[in-house]
Amino acid sequence: MMKIFSTQLTGHFNRIVEQEELSIEDSARLLAQALVGEGKIYIYGFQELHGIVLEAVNSSEPLIRSEALFNQNGEMKELTAADRVLLFTYRSTDEEAIKLAQELSSKGIQTVGISAVMKGEEAGLNNITDLHIDSKLRQPLIPGEDGERYGFPALMTSLYVYYNLTFILKEILDEFEDDEL
Repeated sequence: MMKIFSTQLTGHFNRIVEQEELSIEDSARLLAQALVGEGKIYIYGFQELHGIVLEAVNSSEPLIRSEALFNQNGEMKELTAADRVLLFTYRSTDEEAIKLAQELSSKGIQTVGISAVMKGEEAGLNNITDLHIDSKLRQPLIPGEDGERYGFPALMTSLYVYYNLTFILKEILDEFEDDEL
């Protein structure tokens, strides 16, 4: 089972890099705009994807000038047009995520959405956010003997996207600092 999971997960990561590289690069540039200016990067992850917020804010390698989008009371923080938002959810059809993205858009806050684009769906997070990265995880990875699938590593795939974003963001910021000197 471990080999199947590892093979499936590796293939999944490879599809993200192969098919989403430009979206990741464009998204990193959008986030960099906040960091070379006066803005911050606010992050929100639905359900266990909140783990990405913890990684960005409290890890041994925190993302500079990043904060959770909501305070401890569940209220959205005050954002300005200089700020950017990273919004993680499972599927592009997540109604709560769509509603939040619409609210951010109405306030003029540029947002990067990360979710699995559900094929055949008209309205989705990918159509509302300024930029979107398809996490590609539409179903669990391992087929069971009973026909059901299991192993839905949403946090792992979202963290994979997050790290790719932050690596490119670091490169952009390093180049910017070199140009400034």
